[in-house]
Amino acid sequence: MSEHDGSEDAAETAPVCDTAITLAFSVLGKRWNGMILSVLGSGATSFVGLRKAVNGISDTVLSERLLELADAGLVTRAVAEGPPVTVRYELTTSGAELVPMIAQLGVWAKRNLHTPAEQEAR
Repeated sequence: MSEHDGSEDAAETAPVCDTAITLAFSVLGKRWNGMILSVLGSGATSFVGLRKAVNGISDTVLSERLLELADAGLVTRAVAEGPPVTVRYELTTSGAELVPMIAQLGVWAKRNLHTPAEQEAR
């Protein structure tokens, strides 16, 4: 029987974790995605509702981000035939699971990460 100190397990899981984190931040690290997910965390809404809630985003970028979030399995797009035709965006189960983690990451960042101007002021 050989002794096992667990170091092999850590070495085997580190690349998997790094790959998963890299993948997560490839989606979450894009400007506006966290805000879009947070808004949708309050419930389904329309494109116009999202544009109003995410101050400063252009229609083109919002459309691109919604497609990316849908491709990542975090958001669904539902079209209700009209008249008028309405489109609603909503979080998937995976997206809803992510919202509290985004909020927690924001709290951590506010406590621990500082802009260069904030660091100078210290």
